[in-house]
Amino acid sequence: MAFLDHIAACNAHDIGKFRPFMAERRQVGWVRHDVAGHLSAFPATFRVSEEAVTLHPGLATPEARSVAIDAACRDLAAAWGTPGPKGERYDIAPGWGEPSLFTVDRAHVALFGVRAYGIHVNGVVRRADGLHLWIGKRAWDKAVAPGKLDNMIAGGQPAGLTLMDNLVKEAAEEADLPEALARTARPVGAVSYCMEDGWGLKPDTMFCFDLELPEDFVPRNTDGEIEDFRLMPVAEVKERVRSGDDFKFNVNLVLLDFMLRHGVLTPDGEPDYLAVVAGLRKGW
Repeated sequence: MAFLDHIAACNAHDIGKFRPFMAERRQVGWVRHDVAGHLSAFPATFRVSEEAVTLHPGLATPEARSVAIDAACRDLAAAWGTPGPKGERYDIAPGWGEPSLFTVDRAHVALFGVRAYGIHVNGVVRRADGLHLWIGKRAWDKAVAPGKLDNMIAGGQPAGLTLMDNLVKEAAEEADLPEALARTARPVGAVSYCMEDGWGLKPDTMFCFDLELPEDFVPRNTDGEIEDFRLMPVAEVKERVRSGDDFKFNVNLVLLDFMLRHGVLTPDGEPDYLAVVAGLRKGW
């Protein structure tokens, strides 16, 4: 295992399996060809051709598009076994900061290959013996990456919240972090990737934050999603990322970004330095 192996794993996909997903004459995602065949059963919602899947132009508002897509997804789940809703909505737009064209349930993001966003927070402690990070261990009943190591705080970006408001919410749920302290988190950039899953394509962007914490702070999970936390020296984090598969797949990318920014990985010491830098910005 090497740093680039984690980047490759998060970007494993064959775009030839997909066709563009269009709304308002803009591409907003990618639909796998077999999924497109099933969407053709909903002509009032989707116009399906060999070249693309397009939301019906008669769906003229974000609300109408969202309702129609949800109805199709309910029928697909009943007839074909696609994922059922998780109850968390994501805004869908051609690009970050653009007006939302519709929302989808989090469970259906990959089905339409639409870009999802999230926040990842590095819980940083500066001690006399060096830089440390608070690392969580995911609960064993998590649907994704059970038992894997994770950032102190992380979560998808739901509709209707700012990134900082979402960070504050996730910080309270995942680490019992007071709001005033959570709001000192500093935005430091973003990492992106694009991978296939069992139902489609996941072009994801993770907004990264560094949060400097006092030495006496100890995170405590309150929502059952994290089994425990450990304050880990960055040298150990580096070795675990380099040599194994201990962390949730996309968390490796956030940690590589952290190590680049803090000089833990250097051009003189890491032969793949430039490849790692470039690899963290794939899938825009």
